[in-house]
Parts: sequence; C-alpha cells; structure tokens
Amino acid sequence: MKIAFIGQKGIPVTFGGVEYHVDELARGLVCLGHNVRVYVRPWYTKKTLKSYKGVRLIHIPTIKTKHLDASLHSFLCSIHALFTGVDIIHYHAIGPSFFSIIPYIFNKKIISTIHRLDWNSEKWGTISRLFLKIGERISVSIPENTIVVSKELKDYFLSHYQRKTIHISHGIAVPDFEDPDIIKRKYNLNKREYILFMGRLSPEKRVDWLIRSFLQLKKKIEQTKDLKLVIAGGSSATKGYIKKLRMLSENNPDIIFTGYVTGREKAGLLSSALVFVLPSYLEGFPIVLLEAMGYGLCCLTSDILPHRDMIKNGVNGVLFDSKDIDDLTIKLETLLSEPEKIKILAAQAKTQIGQRPTWEKVIKKTEKIYKSI
Repeated sequence: MKIAFIGQKGIPVTFGGVEYHVDELARGLVCLGHNVRVYVRPWYTKKTLKSYKGVRLIHIPTIKTKHLDASLHSFLCSIHALFTGVDIIHYHAIGPSFFSIIPYIFNKKIISTIHRLDWNSEKWGTISRLFLKIGERISVSIPENTIVVSKELKDYFLSHYQRKTIHISHGIAVPDFEDPDIIKRKYNLNKREYILFMGRLSPEKRVDWLIRSFLQLKKKIEQTKDLKLVIAGGSSATKGYIKKLRMLSENNPDIIFTGYVTGREKAGLLSSALVFVLPSYLEGFPIVLLEAMGYGLCCLTSDILPHRDMIKNGVNGVLFDSKDIDDLTIKLETLLSEPEKIKILAAQAKTQIGQRPTWEKVIKKTEKIYKSI
C-alpha cells in the first residue's frame, strides 16, 4: 500500500510525541513492505533530506507562526496528496484532521489518529479552540476509522459523539542507556542528583508548579542542597510561558534549562535522573512517561486519567492531586526523604512497563486497520 502521513512536524524525530509516534510507525510500515510518505515542515526536517530509512519525505512550505504553522501545512499537504496516487491518507491530531474533508470530497481513504484534546490547552484563544473543536468532530465523522492513543480518549468520543474509536496506545522501545559522563561534562550533573522534567514547555505541562515546589523544598530540606532540577524541553509557540518559567527560576544555578534534547544527551538524562516529574493537567498518552519508566525511573505525576493508566499510586510510581500544587510539594518531599522507596518504585516501573505492547505490535495493528478499508 501507498500511505501518506499528514499532521506531524516531521521526521526523523527530534522532539514531540506525535513525531515520535509517526517516526516509529512509518519506519515499521516500510519494513512490512509498504510505500510510506511523510509530509514534513521545512523548519523541522532538513530540506536536503529526501528519505529516511526507506520513508519518503515530502517537503511542503508553511509559515512558522503559532496559528498558521500546522493549519497551513496540513491544508497544502492535503491538496498535494490528492495527486500522488496514495491508497490511504493518515492524519495525526485533531487540528490537521480538520483538512481531511479535502481528500474526503475526492473519495480518498482516510484514517485519523487523535493523540490528545488539543483545544484544552491554555495557549489557544477562542477562535483557535473553535477551529480545533470542529476538527475534533471531523476527526470522528469523516475518516474510515479513528484511532485514539488512550482509553480516556476512547471514552470521550463515545460519550460526546456516540462514535466508536479504535484504541491503540504507543509502543515500548528498548531503552538505550548512556554513560553519565555526557551530562556531567555538559551540565555538571551527577548521577541521581537531579529531578527531571522532559517535554514541551507549554502551560498544560505546568512546569511552573514544579519550579515552585522545587524552590520551596530547597529552602526547607537540608538534604536537597546538592539537588538540581533539569527542565529538558523547548517552545511550542509558547515563548511567553518560557519567559515566565525563567523569571520564576530567578537565575537559580540549581535549575537547568537544556532546551530540546535528543540522542545520547536525552538518553543520558533519562539514565541518571533521581526522580522524573510530569505535573501536566492535559495529556493524551505521554510517550515520555513510558520512556522514563522504561529507563527505570521513579515517576511522580499528576493523577489525570492518562497517567493513572500507567502509574499505580505507591506501586510503580506516585500520583499527586492534579488540582493541588501543595500536594505536589508534599509528595515530592516525601519521596526525597525515602531513597529506598524511590529504588523500589523505580524497579517496579521498569518491570511493569515491559509488559506493555511493543512498537511491532502497534504497527501490525495499524496495518490491519489499513487492510480493512
């Protein structure tokens, strides 16, 4: 089959959960003998890169602004795909899925994967949220099948639209452990002497909560004097929020902003952290949490449904009340005072995450959906 992917920023992945998903899926489908084309944005994927591990990369221009980047690119890609002879057009995310109406008019076969309810993010204004809500309705009305990455999303679409979706979660990759020397040289970090956040720096991730809790504990607990906070991530059209985070940090040398990390540096940070914290109020099915657990990290997360699908409180991690920053501070303080508990929870996280589906199974399930239409 000839398959086109629309909606992702691009591949090879450097950052982004959707991009990670598409990277794995596209390469896996090529290995199964399919002709795969991924539409990429020029600011994300090098213009000179025309193929990647058997996947054809199609460069389509866009305007890199908060409101035009994804929408303009998805619109142009949808038109371009009409003339390429592809059998299936696979959209990712509810915003890009808005434009699936274009190939639908021309009787093309369409699949949509929803990764999260994007309209719920604070970074969007009224008009953008309306556009995303319309895209959400289209994503379960026009495609032949709609895939969701979490049980929460499956329940949401059934209750709000009376539409059945297909639940296929993200796969698990074997972690690539890295020697701590790489982060020691670059950031002067010692193994198990830092708390780690990794992901987009956008309001729904609530990194500001983590910074406030960390600064409070640094003043309060003597044993945190050598502890650092590493914030690994960059902008997602959220420069104002990042400015706020840096102001909160007050140039504290114990708070390190790395920007987006990939490859050995990313593996190094995940290999040597003491605790991984994800305070989000909105997620789909966070790949970074799967990765952190796969690396054998003790994870402290908000108690939203996608996190509860992976974390069993006190068994393989710790949950805090997603509406209470004080609870985040208390749970973090408790963990830091019990190093043996951290080790036990980390070991359980690694054991239980290994029981989840591999990317190979995810790819074959997706291929089965393609064949059915």
